Amino acid sequence: MMNRLFRKKGGFTLIELMIVVAIIGILAAIAIPNFIRFQAKSKQSEAKTNLKAIFTAQKAYFGEKDKYQVNFTVIGFDPEAGNRYSYGMAAGCAAAVDATPTARRAGAIDGCIGQDALKFPTAPPTADAVNAVGVIPDIPTCPNCYFNATAIGNVDNDPEGDTWGITSGTEAGQATLNNPCGIDEDTPNGLNLVAGEPSNAFNDVSCGG
Repeated sequence: MMNRLFRKKGGFTLIELMIVVAIIGILAAIAIPNFIRFQAKSKQSEAKTNLKAIFTAQKAYFGEKDKYQVNFTVIGFDPEAGNRYSYGMAAGCAAAVDATPTARRAGAIDGCIGQDALKFPTAPPTADAVNAVGVIPDIPTCPNCYFNATAIGNVDNDPEGDTWGITSGTEAGQATLNNPCGIDEDTPNGLNLVAGEPSNAFNDVSCGG
């Protein structure tokens, strides 16, 4: 009787351990990519939030001056330091810029606020930028003019840049997207942007790999 009470229980066999490891591996292979994709999507909220802030600032300025402005400091847009995205109302705004007030102010005057070089030193290429970038004050003349703004950043570790755009234009051809991925979950290729709504020109989460 005593021998039965103190008999040692057997452990797991090698096959059982291998099955458990295999199951964990399968779950990890499914869960990790989905987690990375979810994390990347959460980073895109910075671009959408700040583009809406640019739109609001531009519309407020337009309400007072009957024109739009390419100078970020004039409309009062200045994102917090540590920004992952570069914001532009002029062509080629995707540089990584020193986060010092002097460097940011210099770029903002010209319509470019670069990503924070201290946190994100490598800027993505600008090839995937929204077409017709920048304030268009003469086609036609204000108060019927319109503006476009972009946000370009990298939400994962590949070379492509996650690219967003926003516009005040409502007529055909005033602001369209050149989306190399074709039909995207946010914006179909070649369609006009909806005024006041941030739209993807290149989705780094679903297109960049």
